[in-house]
Amino acid sequence: MYLDEQPTQNNITDEEVLSLSLKDPQEFKLIVDRYESAFLRKARTILGQREEVQDVVVETFTKIYFNAGRFRVIPGASFRSWAYRILVNTAISYYNKLKTRRGDLLTAELDPNLFPDERVAAVRAREEWRDYIASYFHRLPAAAAKILRQFFLEDRSQTEIALADGISVAAVKTRLHRAKKEFKKSIRQLADPADL
Repeated sequence: MYLDEQPTQNNITDEEVLSLSLKDPQEFKLIVDRYESAFLRKARTILGQREEVQDVVVETFTKIYFNAGRFRVIPGASFRSWAYRILVNTAISYYNKLKTRRGDLLTAELDPNLFPDERVAAVRAREEWRDYIASYFHRLPAAAAKILRQFFLEDRSQTEIALADGISVAAVKTRLHRAKKEFKKSIRQLADPADL
């Protein structure tokens, strides 16, 4: 390729896009465009048809973006395999959280071949997730950051949050829904501010 040629979206590798996104966050939108549909399908195989599937995918892209500087190309491992590992870890973490919180049986059964030791992988994924999300909360409005921190990082139930804040469970649900939307909007803005 000549120096004056610009790479097109079709001939630039995922690894190159990830590297470019470190300098220009708008480039990350190409990763989202390439993987969003496939990630949604994969997350559904783990969680079934649940509203949390969207959250898993948004969280996965967040982790990928914030971990971009640590990604290294190594023989036999591509960006794709690295990204899917993050997705699966995140989905399993959500699966375990839903199972614990709701006390019900999820309709989707985990594939035993996903990880040799599911518990170790789930703990690692949860720790990574907490770090990434906590580092991102300073970009959100204080109220949104607070409710997300209580629910996701402190593992409080909606009832516990309602009691602690002196509000109804319905108000917690509304605030949580709005905070998730704000978080998704912020992620999209980070990927491509021109789309808003």
